[in-house]
Amino acid sequence: MDTAIVNGEENSQLPTEWNSIRIGENFDFTVKPKGLRFENYQAIPFVPMERIPSDRLFFSDFVLRKPQEISSGTYFEEGDLLVSKITPCFENGKQGIATKIPESFGVATTEVIPIKAKEGVSHLPFLAMYLLDSEVRKSLSGKMEGATGRQRLAKSVLKEWIMPFPPLPEQHTIAAVLAKIQAAVEVQDKIVATLKELKAATMAKLFREGLCGEPLKQTEIGEMPESWGIKRFGDFATLQRGYDLPVHQRNAGNIPVIGSNGIVGYHDKAMVKGPGVCTGRSGTMGLSFYCETDFWPLNTALFVVDFHGNDPLFVHYFFERFDFQQFAAGVSVPTLNRNLVHEAVIAAPNLEDQTQISRMLRDIDTAITLAEKRRTTLKSLFSSMLHLLMTGQKRVIGSFV
Repeated sequence: MDTAIVNGEENSQLPTEWNSIRIGENFDFTVKPKGLRFENYQAIPFVPMERIPSDRLFFSDFVLRKPQEISSGTYFEEGDLLVSKITPCFENGKQGIATKIPESFGVATTEVIPIKAKEGVSHLPFLAMYLLDSEVRKSLSGKMEGATGRQRLAKSVLKEWIMPFPPLPEQHTIAAVLAKIQAAVEVQDKIVATLKELKAATMAKLFREGLCGEPLKQTEIGEMPESWGIKRFGDFATLQRGYDLPVHQRNAGNIPVIGSNGIVGYHDKAMVKGPGVCTGRSGTMGLSFYCETDFWPLNTALFVVDFHGNDPLFVHYFFERFDFQQFAAGVSVPTLNRNLVHEAVIAAPNLEDQTQISRMLRDIDTAITLAEKRRTTLKSLFSSMLHLLMTGQKRVIGSFV
């Protein structure tokens, strides 16, 4: 076992077959060839910072620009790893290996550093994974220079950074293992996105057409099923303001403390007998949170204290679609006015329909929550395996497909 270099410093033991190397020794930093002239091309692939990912290894996202439209930028080539160098993009892991680039080269924002592997020596996905280690990023970000909020990581710092370096076959295997986990995270991302789209489409259909495909009628607030009625919100439910509760008292018990973004702590007393619905009053206006138990609402939220015989969960889903902006008062910081909301006219199905609609939507929400939990678990697995594999504490010998 040799001394390991972790975060650029000696602090543990490397496997015998591994070395400690400077990144600039075994990877090349791409520079524009002297004879290349952009004006010889009709269009050049350009990669702005917003096109660089923070959640996947490869990307092929670019825009085509005429040479005269590119006043500055960083030259890169097909297959290069583009590492963001400015805060907070670097800390957030914005980087990716560019693929499917026309002409095999392009220009990216000036805020990236392009890197390529040395054939037969290094594996670029291995370096990409290594740079995603949160401890590595934290240490490198401490070496940034510049004014607060615009600090940058110098190319020279990245070149001189010392990292653990296994043999090339093991680099491939480590990167492949981590890529598998990362791909599983992407699958859960897509599942979550698809379920949210399904929920939005289902809500739009149910809140307009109801459950039974009955004929629609035209009303002052648009079309709705014939069996539905129109009510003032004040006849449907009653909104109240929350109550102040100091931060140090928000973890003194097991009663949920509800803010505009959901549960923010647990108190020993309840102000509201659940179930209840809260919605944000200002900056998070329109965000809705449903609580099945007793709870303490903060003054950042408005909450429903009386549902007047209506289904609380239906009211929650109704809030998710409700346009609160028109019932806000104030100029610099518009704040939801409950008295205005009480006068709002809304579509009101019967209680049985409300309950069926809320159950259908809750089933989708349950699926979304499960997929989000799986995604969180996979992300945690990725982070832990990333650190263990990159420091040699866990070994994966041989190919991994």
